[in-house]
Amino acid sequence: MVESTLQRYALKDALWHYEHGLQVLAIQKAGEVTSEARYKQFVLDWLDLFVQPDGSIRTYRVDEYNLDQINAGRLIFNAFELTGEERYRKALGLLRQQLSTQPRNHSNGFWHKKIYPYQMWLDGIYMGQPFLAEYAQRFNELTTFEDISHQICLIEEHTRDSKTGLLYHAWDESRTQPWADPLTGHSPHFWGRAIGWYVMAIIDVLDQFPPEHARRLDLIAILNRVAGALMKVQNETTGLWYQILDLPDRAGNYLEASASAMFVYAFAKGTRKGYLAQDYLLSARRGYHGLLQNLIKVDSQGLLTLEGTCGGAGLGGEPYRDGSFEYYVSEKIIPNDPKGVGSFILAALEMENAGIQVRTG
Repeated sequence: MVESTLQRYALKDALWHYEHGLQVLAIQKAGEVTSEARYKQFVLDWLDLFVQPDGSIRTYRVDEYNLDQINAGRLIFNAFELTGEERYRKALGLLRQQLSTQPRNHSNGFWHKKIYPYQMWLDGIYMGQPFLAEYAQRFNELTTFEDISHQICLIEEHTRDSKTGLLYHAWDESRTQPWADPLTGHSPHFWGRAIGWYVMAIIDVLDQFPPEHARRLDLIAILNRVAGALMKVQNETTGLWYQILDLPDRAGNYLEASASAMFVYAFAKGTRKGYLAQDYLLSARRGYHGLLQNLIKVDSQGLLTLEGTCGGAGLGGEPYRDGSFEYYVSEKIIPNDPKGVGSFILAALEMENAGIQVRTG
């Protein structure tokens, strides 16, 4: 899949954006596993399009306070380590500056974006916290880990459904958005990819978390709670997960690629790291085989294609996204969407590490 992605990816179309960041991060991880120099060079070439000599980042604006724009910054850590170039250190500092001044709600949780006041989205945990954790680890900001754990725990507290254990997509502390429950503030549905971002965030944050930190066990406990709920809604026939997780039989719902790949990645890596029981590796294997059998195709040029990824979903904005079931299933399904491809590559690397055969091409 990495080779197919590189053949399709045109650097002229690169964007400093979370989904491109995820896909390029997956290629970087593949380079680390395979020691393939072309993969490492691709990442450096990609960063050269954005990180300027003075450490500024082309198209990035701190004052937007958009957590989505932090995720691609994870690529800079490795580039700084490889090259020692000062521009990379400055760019990391620029992104850290945003998180230092990011607006927060009254519970001290990051706003998802400046344009979404008082709102926390599950997506935003992945967009900001793995970067912040790696920054804290590399630059010895040990007190920052308390804040990171607070963000992860706070959103679980306000989005977790007591009946299913699943997490609603978002929480509006102000309860002013039409999509927000007037009593709880949470949105109305369990969107697969939102929870996928969240469990990937916990898994990646734990890579950096000090082993002796008091909140580390809290994060592992959350991971186990959410993973247990996800296993209950895994499709028996295919091993995949639905766009809206708890409504498999509702007309319009479909088996969604990116969420399924994210869950495979989190389950496989969580098992490898000892956070999850071995049952979750079996679940990951079923999900991975489901992706290969149902959503991976070979196109006319012999390149691998990943079908079945929701192109994008959110809440609010213009036109207004109301968080309804009808809204989530109406978003376009995009082949080779970078959110799906990046997640699939990460999942495949974990499954290969577990000794499960990976299709390449």
